[in-house]
Amino acid sequence: MTNLAPTDLFGYAEVLSEAERAKLESLRELLEERARPQLSGWWERAESPAHLRAEIAGLHLEDDPTLLDETGRLSPMYIGFKHFEMARFDMSIGTLYGGQTGMFRTVVREGGSPEQVARLDPLISSFELTGCFALTEPDHGSDVAGGMETTATRDGDGWSITGHKRWIGNAAISDVMLIVAKDAADGRAKIFIVPRDAPGVSLTDIGGKISLRMVRNADIVLTDVRVDESQRLQRIDSFRDISAILAQLRFVVGWNAAGLQAGAYEAALSYAKKREQFGRPIAGFQLIQEKLTRMLGNATATLAMAVRLTELAHRGTLGDEHAALTKTWSADRARETVALGREICGAEGIRVDNDVARFFADCEALYTFEGTHEMNSLIVGRAITGLSAFTR
Repeated sequence: MTNLAPTDLFGYAEVLSEAERAKLESLRELLEERARPQLSGWWERAESPAHLRAEIAGLHLEDDPTLLDETGRLSPMYIGFKHFEMARFDMSIGTLYGGQTGMFRTVVREGGSPEQVARLDPLISSFELTGCFALTEPDHGSDVAGGMETTATRDGDGWSITGHKRWIGNAAISDVMLIVAKDAADGRAKIFIVPRDAPGVSLTDIGGKISLRMVRNADIVLTDVRVDESQRLQRIDSFRDISAILAQLRFVVGWNAAGLQAGAYEAALSYAKKREQFGRPIAGFQLIQEKLTRMLGNATATLAMAVRLTELAHRGTLGDEHAALTKTWSADRARETVALGREICGAEGIRVDNDVARFFADCEALYTFEGTHEMNSLIVGRAITGLSAFTR
């Protein structure tokens, strides 16, 4: 697995160690064996294969000693290629697993006290404790930092939380939720660990989705939900603290976009080699080859940006504008890539049994989450002009 052929044309995976490559190969094999046969059915039924989390956890992608550096951490490049592999196979399964090992684990590790981290991190990495991160609200997405309406009121030795969260992935299959709420006393953001089945919590699945159909996104209503002070992440005292943690995860956005495009390209290429018209495979037609070349170019360029973004993050020089440019550009290219794949497959390109249809639909979620095209464009615009177009 020196190269992630046929997509890794420039051999970016050569930076991985043999142990890292072997681990990613085991992930690919498990997904092909355990998920591929049911994948289209799960997607069409909007069924979440939650059981896969334990099976993937059994590969020890996060805690194998052969993968850890002297500080006990995984290399950023390995983390990136892990996201790439997940997205290359299926974005929903990537969210199912990555929401736990990425967002949930990182927020606890960086926002919890040393005692909280020592107690919770082993449970999170082994999936004995599952969780999700709840920030977005029905009326506040891009402006949630200043417009958050979910409040936490100090009540003796604990807190009372009231509010509404929306689009929270994996909420219905998680043991606990990290609820971001505004302290009623000082207006500053705090994060609380709230059991999914706590009194006053109501969860409703969001249905009718055309993207990430296997992800159970939820509406969460909290009504006077009581939590102890011990369940508040002790190192979070403002939205600035939260933003600093989320900044550590920004490099992942390019890997997801690269992986999704790689999956769409490989599916379209496979179809074009098998599909015959006028007595020969359509892969030999000039216009089909032109479309495949554009798809590969988009996927390769996005992978290059993901690699560079990861290098900047590792050096501590990753800026908001770097992540924003990568997101807005790569999501744009991903839309083109999946559309070209659908075109290559003709009528079969709209059937879920053909992988390109799944990538085509899931790309719309990729285009929206992690900041819209417009918001990311304004972040880049502010960086290159020195002038902010944001409403104050």
